[in-house]
Amino acid sequence: MESSVITQVHKEDVQVAPKTGLVSRSSLKQPRSCNIFKALFCCLQAQDGAKLPPPPLPSPSQQALLQGQENGALIKLCQGSLLPEVTAEDRGKICAVIDLDETLVHSSFKPISNADFIVPVEIEGTMHQVYVLKRPYVDEFLRRMGELFECVLFTASLAKYADPVTDLLDRHGVFRTRLFRESCVFHQGCYVKDLSRLGRDLHKTLILDNSPASYIFHPNNAVPVMSWFDDADDAELLNLLPVFEELSQAEDIYAQLDQLRGH
Repeated sequence: MESSVITQVHKEDVQVAPKTGLVSRSSLKQPRSCNIFKALFCCLQAQDGAKLPPPPLPSPSQQALLQGQENGALIKLCQGSLLPEVTAEDRGKICAVIDLDETLVHSSFKPISNADFIVPVEIEGTMHQVYVLKRPYVDEFLRRMGELFECVLFTASLAKYADPVTDLLDRHGVFRTRLFRESCVFHQGCYVKDLSRLGRDLHKTLILDNSPASYIFHPNNAVPVMSWFDDADDAELLNLLPVFEELSQAEDIYAQLDQLRGH
């Protein structure tokens, strides 16, 4: 790990005015300090001028292929897209992009007695144990989401951590594709999930994420979710299922989300 990363870091402080309506009952997360290894997990901004290494941006040829957008809709799907072609099973379904850390699970290097998973991760030649807690109702949530949507895991975490965690979490193969930090765009000190690079019609693409900074390019595609750390009584994912049941039938997610927000 680079010495510049071995420093206390925090998530970007993004202030967003709350909206009224069904979806907005999920408050946007507040920033908090993280330990030195947190750079493995989530979208971070370094303190004291330290810079995290940016992921690669699309090549000029890929950027050219991604052009031709109108009113937020990707007109031409292209070979430079982050996602493969839609399978026959998912044809016609809305694409649901789902975050990992503090949305579906919470991970820590500190031992947790009731951890659901313990995942070994190598850092600078040394193996460390990552203790992972599953959010309440995550299994039911993923199972139903897999029936309703083309589900894509998109995390700003490093693959060497997030991939084995997802192997254990997604036993039934709900996620058709997994995207990690290198698929993000480094923007203003944070790793952003640029939905326009997916190769899907943005009118039929949703993102579920606890961090507004992650979807700052496409806030109107977002279903916000409260950050989760260890609350055993949390029912956020269960409560969101009726929202996604309704959204799964939408011809245009922008119009449907506006209705849910009470616009």
